[in-house]
Amino acid sequence: MKILKRLLSILLIAILLYLLATSGIILLYAHTDNKEKSDVAIVLGAGTINNEASPVFKERVNHAVELYKEGTVKKIIITGGLGEGSVLADSEVALQYAVECGVPQADLIAEKTSTVTQENLENAAVIMKENGFETAVIISDPLHMARAMLMAKDAGINAVSSPTPTSAYKTLDTKLPFFFREEMYYCGYRFLRLYHRFVN
Repeated sequence: MKILKRLLSILLIAILLYLLATSGIILLYAHTDNKEKSDVAIVLGAGTINNEASPVFKERVNHAVELYKEGTVKKIIITGGLGEGSVLADSEVALQYAVECGVPQADLIAEKTSTVTQENLENAAVIMKENGFETAVIISDPLHMARAMLMAKDAGINAVSSPTPTSAYKTLDTKLPFFFREEMYYCGYRFLRLYHRFVN
């Protein structure tokens, strides 16, 4: 019985240390902008509301537009498929917003079929290959960046991270649920990666 309790205690401590470590990674990515001159910015999708880019999506597009105007990127890929009840893909709606912000439509590409972050990045990787783009800046909300960069690596994208300097998640009431959700998704994704390595 004592051995079992000791093993359970060790397991609990190991889990807590792992959660602390992953929390640190998430927060590090959230507060670090690694932007550098790249071929393209990849804006991760964030949905639309009444055929208009959501506030979260607009913040991501705004940041991509800023990087484009300062010459950090030459093109922008905006990701996001067709939402329920929508006529246009989320990326198409956000693309029009980017045009309104002053980016020529010729320098914008809409990825129209993805529904989740992993698909955003895998489909963006295909677009990069088709267009001869070799380097990318991944753009998303700060707390989303760690998971996004891990998925970008798995998608074979040579990328750096650049979290939005502003976010629709402004208050503690909105930031905390987002953080805990990302902690859960990030740990879950890492577990799945490990599992696939063992079974393949």
